Amino acid sequence: MPSSPETTPEPSAAASLPLENPGQRPISGIETQHLRALHRAIGDARRGVPVLLTARQDFVICPVETLSVQSLGEIAALAEAAPMLLLAPARAAVLLGRPLRQDQAAVALGLDPALLDPGLLRGLADPTLAGHLLPADRPPALMAPPPEEAAGALALAKLARLLPAMVAAPARADAAARAASLGLLAIAIEDVLAGADIEAANLRRVAEAAVPLAGAEDARVVAFRAPDAGIEHLAIVIGAPERAEAPLVRLHSECFTGDLLGSLRCDCGPQLQLAIRRIAAEGAGAVLYLAQEGRGIGLVNKLRAYALQDGGLDTLDANRALGWGADERRFLIAATMLGELGIKRLRLLTNNPAKVEALAAYGIDIAGREKLAIAPNGINDGYLATKASRFGHRL
Repeated sequence: MPSSPETTPEPSAAASLPLENPGQRPISGIETQHLRALHRAIGDARRGVPVLLTARQDFVICPVETLSVQSLGEIAALAEAAPMLLLAPARAAVLLGRPLRQDQAAVALGLDPALLDPGLLRGLADPTLAGHLLPADRPPALMAPPPEEAAGALALAKLARLLPAMVAAPARADAAARAASLGLLAIAIEDVLAGADIEAANLRRVAEAAVPLAGAEDARVVAFRAPDAGIEHLAIVIGAPERAEAPLVRLHSECFTGDLLGSLRCDCGPQLQLAIRRIAAEGAGAVLYLAQEGRGIGLVNKLRAYALQDGGLDTLDANRALGWGADERRFLIAATMLGELGIKRLRLLTNNPAKVEALAAYGIDIAGREKLAIAPNGINDGYLATKASRFGHRL
């Protein structure tokens, strides 16, 4: 099915839609307890436990998706003012029925006491739920939250793979002591905003084993994990790419539906299998299997995006309707893995020039880009067309 490989030079121009979250250079010097605090904050967010976010203005925050009556009571105990609802601009614009600036970290909506109901707030945050419109008789006030604190609040929700929607309230002066008495965590905003990149920069290989594959018997799987973190990224290594001049490498974001179930909605499964065959034919190379489902939004949110696509949105607009960026992946993860594998120069097997630019920004020498051609199957035609027209993929 595949055509012969076509090598093209590294593109000099940006893709039509550059990655919205390319990450930053590795940040050093953060102490272990700060990363531990971040991981606890992520766990608390997933459990619906409020967190005290310390910054120029301290805020007590809790994700809407996991909010409970108990959470609201704990927020009230730490707050000096009424809570607000923090949303991504794209989501807030839909709720308000008017365009909003999209360059804001978040939009804050004042909450009438009658709106302080966990079920109602989840409906406002999740467009896949029925009744997700604001009550016409209680329109919320549009507020102006501190931009850095709003960005930190939504960043925590994203790190927890929850909908980017937070209930937040300015904290009272004695909030730290009150939080401690309630067993609630206080975390500095710097640790939230920098944590994902620090974790990516500190990935280390933790296990590996030979895993012969159909068509690639000389394969092994190498697992990577950052200290005190639970997410593993994998490398499918074929032959000895560290000794090759410019081995073929693919960055493949995990796709449960496509890779494991054989979903016809995307081209991920066929791309993975073709990449393994292409690399095996050359004798050396690697597939970096990155734990970044749905372009970094996670499996649950990808399923929500699918539901919105069934209602007429394309894959990019569906992500944004949920409050996510078009592409939330961090390719510092891949650059760190390549460094651990000893691969400094490579040919990238991808249709996405933005991946080339992202790796090059982290010092990886890209000798060329080779396309990975997968024919449409009659179901994913629109998806592939969107990748070409809106994400800049060269299909």
